[in-house]
Amino acid sequence: MTNIFPDDLVPENEATRLRTLHLYQIVNTTPEKVFDEYVTWAAQLFSTPISLISFVDDEYVHFKAITGAEGVPGLPRTESMCSAAILPDALIVTSDYSAESCRLISPDVAQAFGLNFYAGSALRMPDGSRIGMLAVIGREHRTLSAAEEDTLARLANLVSQTVELRFQYLQAQLPDDWEAAQQELSEALDDNATLTRYLTTRNHGINLDDPEVQDVVLRRLADVEKVLERRLREVSSAA
Repeated sequence: MTNIFPDDLVPENEATRLRTLHLYQIVNTTPEKVFDEYVTWAAQLFSTPISLISFVDDEYVHFKAITGAEGVPGLPRTESMCSAAILPDALIVTSDYSAESCRLISPDVAQAFGLNFYAGSALRMPDGSRIGMLAVIGREHRTLSAAEEDTLARLANLVSQTVELRFQYLQAQLPDDWEAAQQELSEALDDNATLTRYLTTRNHGINLDDPEVQDVVLRRLADVEKVLERRLREVSSAA
């Protein structure tokens, strides 16, 4: 995949994008279990040491959830691949963290961690704004197959819907219902992670191009989506 980045780190729709981001009241908030479960599952599915959910603010990229680099709250916007990755309307895959690969950001932090691979799919909200990324990050040079790209995009869509669901519950002043929804989603995601660990052990790795494995993963993604759709309908009716 060839990534083509624009000339500026700040998109033309930045004011609208930031309004949407802050509307969701999720920037710089405390960890929430459901988002932790998403990054745990993503890291397992793509066999990467690091996975994260980020929100790109005006000057800083906040990590809502991260596995493999715990304790890192985020990065300055000029040092995070996520801030460049939200710009194109496409999934971003790169195994080149050099300054020549993406002149918009400084690669110093990534190089200090020995990172050589980044794949991210944008978190898109209903108005079309790309407010952050679901990313898997590693130290080995690699690419993603079409099946892997599809899986990452589907996962990012689930995270986006979860951000929307969180907002709807809090707007309706139903924090207890949000906690219940989190619990239901977290249990489903934890079950999915357990299954992924089993498949990894049985097959000596996870291969999303294997039709049998792909079918199982797609069904699990669909199950989470059904929970989100049902919950979104319920909160819409209660509002």
